[in-house]
Amino acid sequence: MPSPLYGLVLLLQETIGETTEETGVAQEAAQAAQDVNDETQRSLGRINDLFEGLAAYLTSPEFLAKVIASVIVTILGIFLYRLLTHGVPRVLRWRRRRRDGVLDAEAVARLKRQNTAITLGRNALRYLIFAGIALFILSIFIGNPLPATAGGAVLAATIGFGAQSLLRDIIAGFSIVFEGQYSVGDFIEIEPTKAAGLVEELGLRTTKIRALSGELIFVPNGTITGVRNYVSGEQRFTVEVQLSDSEAAERIISALDEASNLYLFPPRLVGREERDGRVRLRILAEVLPSMAWLVEENLVERVKAAAGKDSLASEPLIYKVDQANLTRIRSLIPKDTETDNDAKS
Repeated sequence: MPSPLYGLVLLLQETIGETTEETGVAQEAAQAAQDVNDETQRSLGRINDLFEGLAAYLTSPEFLAKVIASVIVTILGIFLYRLLTHGVPRVLRWRRRRRDGVLDAEAVARLKRQNTAITLGRNALRYLIFAGIALFILSIFIGNPLPATAGGAVLAATIGFGAQSLLRDIIAGFSIVFEGQYSVGDFIEIEPTKAAGLVEELGLRTTKIRALSGELIFVPNGTITGVRNYVSGEQRFTVEVQLSDSEAAERIISALDEASNLYLFPPRLVGREERDGRVRLRILAEVLPSMAWLVEENLVERVKAAAGKDSLASEPLIYKVDQANLTRIRSLIPKDTETDNDAKS
């Protein structure tokens, strides 16, 4: 049978072993904490060195000289842009005022093409000068901008896949310019937005339109599905009125001056025929393309009110025909067809 002394010795050995194990774990934990602390100190030291180096670079004479050079390049680029986009058009317009006298349709079309070229050049120049300034500044800070430019090109190509609408607008802008769909100064109506107004600027990405009410409308070129170009900048309406007495005709002529300031050219009497006690009046009115309602509704109602219901032999007839286009169409009709039509009539 083991003695009590032997049991006490075993108990002391187990206690000493557990104490030794606990001491080892504590030492390992302390060592791990010390390693973490050392690594944190090294990381903070690297961050501190980074900020100290950055602060030293930002306050160094070399960096300040590069900043000053970049500012000078930017100012020169802006000055060059304003000189080319404002000075050259003014010189061209000044020479144009000295040469041009009375403008015919061909001269007006030529002026519109020149204005379109000016606005398009201004728009393209904005992008070119911006890219040139960016490359100059890049070369100032980097020295050799080719690797950075190549990387930027790859980045731009990557972003381009996500900017397809921008590319679509630019491609559509080239098509509009090369096909001559419209020019600066034309009055157009755009589908499907129904935006109508005077073209103030034609750019590679957007078309700027000034509406009659004064709003400035920016239309992305890629969204344009159709364009109605009012080349002459006006719509000419002819209103024919059949009357049963001459007194009504005088009242209608007096009523034509009402609200004449809304018309491009006020309504005026261009023809009067009297036959078999009836009077036939032909009234000519010219309005801006988006104001056809002024003739179709306002003028017709004023004519009917001035004539009176009893004096109207029939409803006023409204039509718009461009005589130049009508003559052109007649010239395209074969002579044999004209002879047959005359024989039938």
